[in-house]
Amino acid sequence: MIVGVLKETAPETRVSLIAEGAAQLVKKNIKVWIESGAGMNAFCSDDDYKAAGAEIKSAEEIAAEASIVLSIHAPVISIRQGVVLIGMYQARFETERIANWNEKGATVYSMELLPRTTRAQSMDILSSQANIAGYKAVLTAANAYGRYFPMFMTAAGSIAPAKVLILGAGVAGLQAIATAKRLGAVVEVFDTRPAVKEEVQSLGAKFIEIPGAADASSAGGYAVEQSEEYKKNQQAKIAESIAKADIVVTTAQIPGKKAPILITAEMLDTMRRGSVIVDLAASTGGNTPVTKDRETVQYKGVSIIGDSNLPATMPSDASKLYGKNILNFLQLIISKEGQLITDSEDELVKGARAGK
Repeated sequence: MIVGVLKETAPETRVSLIAEGAAQLVKKNIKVWIESGAGMNAFCSDDDYKAAGAEIKSAEEIAAEASIVLSIHAPVISIRQGVVLIGMYQARFETERIANWNEKGATVYSMELLPRTTRAQSMDILSSQANIAGYKAVLTAANAYGRYFPMFMTAAGSIAPAKVLILGAGVAGLQAIATAKRLGAVVEVFDTRPAVKEEVQSLGAKFIEIPGAADASSAGGYAVEQSEEYKKNQQAKIAESIAKADIVVTTAQIPGKKAPILITAEMLDTMRRGSVIVDLAASTGGNTPVTKDRETVQYKGVSIIGDSNLPATMPSDASKLYGKNILNFLQLIISKEGQLITDSEDELVKGARAGK
């Protein structure tokens, strides 16, 4: 069996398997073919892969012979009958592309579809990458914010700490809370799931409670649709906190749907000049009406940073974690004898499969 790893196109800097991951497959007598230069932006050279026992090949060679092809985004290769594609293909939105691959005979596993269960945690690419995104979102905001995060008391006077509002206490939100607190900010957090209150408070942040939320316990860390009455109460409460916030990090997304607008134009109007919003839901429309993915929008003195690919700003660790998730998933579709399992009834395999 051959597992092929493709090079991502710019601006993506991650790679779906680093050298140490390739070595683990080689030990199982699985051939690993790496497209030349695939790991360079993640500080993993072709020589590193060769030392791990992998072979350096062209994209065309990988497309023609690999049983399993790994990439993060949709591969730009010829799809052939029987190939297995594994990556983050946004299958809920890219239905036409997935159908086209299926028609050509490919089996597609889009890892964002993986059921978010306890057993799946070691393969959960959304969580491993969201952890990085939450961390980097706060650092990005701190870099764009023209003031200190912590309180400073100096001979020249005292500086009040920054007030940070986190909208969504999933994996990204919790890491954002921890990072903002470490930098010395005062942190408030909103989430529709009352169950996360204890986690939020354990990190030293204040939890904003709004009664009447729809149960989101089975949504795998995503937001769910709420009643109109709840949305009205939600907006009033968020508006109150937004007006006082210096930094806002938004993370709310709904699987297969446009991200909910949590910060309206009217709320933006109440924020003081120099405030910063980092919108992690930018790839699905954003949590503000003016968010643009991979752009920074200036709105009446407020910087709105839309970035759905913050993990790519930390390519080495992001690639390491992503690759480990993929290796754990591969254990479900490759037998101990190194053969591809094509008829798996495993609930995680079936859940991650895109299209037919």
